[in-house]
Amino acid sequence: MPQYSAFSVELADNIAHVQINRPEKINSMNAAFWSEIIEIFQWIDDTDEVRVVVLSGNGKHFSSGIDLMMLAGVANELGKDVGRNARLLRRKILALQASFNAVDHCRKPVLAAVQGYCLGGAIDLIAACDMRYAAEDAQFSIKEIDIGMAADVGTLQRLPRIIGDGMLRELAYTGRTFGADEARSIGLVNRVYNDKDALLEGVFDIARDIASKSPIAVTGTKEMISYMRDHRIDDGLEYVATWNAAMLQSNDLRVAMAAHMSKQKPEFLD
Repeated sequence: MPQYSAFSVELADNIAHVQINRPEKINSMNAAFWSEIIEIFQWIDDTDEVRVVVLSGNGKHFSSGIDLMMLAGVANELGKDVGRNARLLRRKILALQASFNAVDHCRKPVLAAVQGYCLGGAIDLIAACDMRYAAEDAQFSIKEIDIGMAADVGTLQRLPRIIGDGMLRELAYTGRTFGADEARSIGLVNRVYNDKDALLEGVFDIARDIASKSPIAVTGTKEMISYMRDHRIDDGLEYVATWNAAMLQSNDLRVAMAAHMSKQKPEFLD
C-alpha cells in the first residue's frame, strides 16, 4: 500500500479504510490532502478487491476543515490585476472541487464515520459520501460564512438533496454548530453511536454487509441512485433498462439465486 502524508489507507476483507491522518493538526486539509485524496480514490476505483470504503479521521476529531495556512498561501499568490486574480482563484477552486468529486464519483459505496469536529470543508467531504454516521460527540458546522465566504467545494450543491433546502439555508447562513442528534434528525447522518469505538464497529459492520453483496449489483445500484439526482424518472428508467441489459448477464445473478434457494451465503468474485 502506498504511503501518504495526509492519510493512512488499509485494505482488509474487501473494505478500504481511508483515514485522515493529521491528528496533531485536527485533521485539517493541507495541500497534500487535496492531491492525495484523488490518488486514493482512483486506486479504489481501479481495484476490484475493494468493494466498499470507510472514511474516518484519526484521533479525537474527524476534521476541522481546510488548513488556514493553505488559504494564506493562496492569498500570497494574488497580484494587483483583478482579472488574473479571478482566473487564478477559479482554477484553485475547481481543483479543490475535483478532490471531492473523486469521492462522489467513486463506483464503490463510501461510508463516513464522524467523531468530534466536522467543520467547513469536512462538511463538503461528507456530503460527497454515500452515507454518514456519527459518534455522540460529533459537532458539525458550515463555517465558511464566518470567514466571509460562501462554501465552494460541494456543501451548497449536495446538501439540499440530503437535508433539504430550508435546513441547509439556516445552517449555511448562520454557521451555527449542531450536534449528532440534530444531524440525525435532519437526515445528515443515518445513525448515532455512543463513542468513536462504537462508531467504527457499527460502520464496519455495515460495510461488511455491503461487501458481502454482489459488487456488480452494488455498483449498478449506486450508479442509478447517483444518476437520478440530475434526471427525470423516465430518463432513469431508460438508463437502468440499458444498464441491466448487460449486467443481468453476470454470473452474480445465478450465484445469488442458487444461494437463496439453498439457504447458503453467496460468495461473489471481485
